[in-house]
Amino acid sequence: MTTPLTLYNSLTRNPELFQPLDPANIRVYSCGPTVYNYAHIGNLRAYVFTDTLSRTLTWKAPAMGWGTLTHIINITDVGHLTSDADAGDDKMEAAAKKSGQDIWAIAAHYTAAFKQNLSDLGIREPTRFPLATDHVQAMIDFAIAIEAKHCYRLADGLYFDTSTVPDYGRLARHKDDEGESRIDPVEGKRHAADFAIWRASTPGENRQMEWDSPWGRGAPGWHLECSVMSQMYLGERFDIHTGGIDHREIHHPNEIAQNQAHSCSADTGATIWMHNNFLVERSGKMSKSSGAFLTLQALVDRGFHPLAYRLMCLQAQYRSEMEFSWDNLAAAQTRLKRLVQSVEVLRARSDAPDKGDAADYRQRLDAALSDDLATPRALPVLDELLADKRIAPARRLAALEDFDAVLGLQLTTLTRAALRVRPAAATLTEAEVEAHLAERRGARTAKDFARSDAIRDALAAGGVEVMDGDPLGWDWRPTL
Repeated sequence: MTTPLTLYNSLTRNPELFQPLDPANIRVYSCGPTVYNYAHIGNLRAYVFTDTLSRTLTWKAPAMGWGTLTHIINITDVGHLTSDADAGDDKMEAAAKKSGQDIWAIAAHYTAAFKQNLSDLGIREPTRFPLATDHVQAMIDFAIAIEAKHCYRLADGLYFDTSTVPDYGRLARHKDDEGESRIDPVEGKRHAADFAIWRASTPGENRQMEWDSPWGRGAPGWHLECSVMSQMYLGERFDIHTGGIDHREIHHPNEIAQNQAHSCSADTGATIWMHNNFLVERSGKMSKSSGAFLTLQALVDRGFHPLAYRLMCLQAQYRSEMEFSWDNLAAAQTRLKRLVQSVEVLRARSDAPDKGDAADYRQRLDAALSDDLATPRALPVLDELLADKRIAPARRLAALEDFDAVLGLQLTTLTRAALRVRPAAATLTEAEVEAHLAERRGARTAKDFARSDAIRDALAAGGVEVMDGDPLGWDWRPTL
């Protein structure tokens, strides 16, 4: 675990050697969800990525002389507009109006659902999940501190003047980018890229979430919360900031501008900015805006285990686009089942406990993860380890703990039975399947093979795969 860790910095567009500002406390901030709806699987890819990062930092820490990891994932329960470009209604308010429900109950429900998704995917809890609504006064204080030099007032609130900070938008721009063209025009703004720090409620507007401020009763802008909470829990300067690649265009440049304004320097806040790429369907980029999107529960309802989706994510480098298809997910689930089966075979053996050495596999794992979290390179190393008969089963299982520590596939504890997920469309219960199988065994004992085949065909029609000679006996067939 002593290979130097190199991470791709979106700010410089280069891979960089990771050197924590304070080796005793590595500090990471990850943009969390806006809890107005269920997270779609594209959203969740971001947290598989951040979990891989946090696991790698934790795993490498003892050998590298690093201390603890402080990881913050915020919960956006106010301020995020229906357009990332400072236009439209607040997503939380819009969801409350549409459903006629209490906005605080909506936030609590979807926050709990998000945390359950993380648990189901084997994603470790961060150090803290701060809520935006718990930090509104801190946001107001932050805005007051930067207003004189960096902000101006309009009728609808307080706006940040992007010309007052150095190199605004550096994170977002490529040579061929359209810059900040996604920022919608607002009458009175000094520059097209200027953005809202505080949005005053309009006369007659019926908001459920609003607070008094020097700029009128209203709510904070979306970008403000991350600057405030990262500073509160990690300090003005910290090690790594993560998010989806869509944040690289507007949200993170605005966050950086606020950080620079508050620190009165060119410091962006984080030393390294990291972004995972999109998950892409054949029909286009995964998005909630279309009204049709896939949740983790939708995958489970088709008969897929959540860790199959995690493995699917790990099979792609986090900075590359990842295509989603049911066939790709089915292949990942098959691969996961084979891995679990290999581990179960090793657990059943106790021969030659001192044979061989798995150190090379640990070194190769370290080399892959230390090269910008190259999980696609790490997975074949895992396959080789489990199949290497030169090494005693006990030693392979011991090395497997290191792979589990960083890949989070739970192979040291997962069973094939646990991977048996009943599709929502299945017409049989597990008890009925077992009864049919018992009847089939009786038919086979009586050499009534016609009856045996008929039962097998009936089970197949019900979405059950009968596996003669396999200790598991049967499995559900996912719905593709």
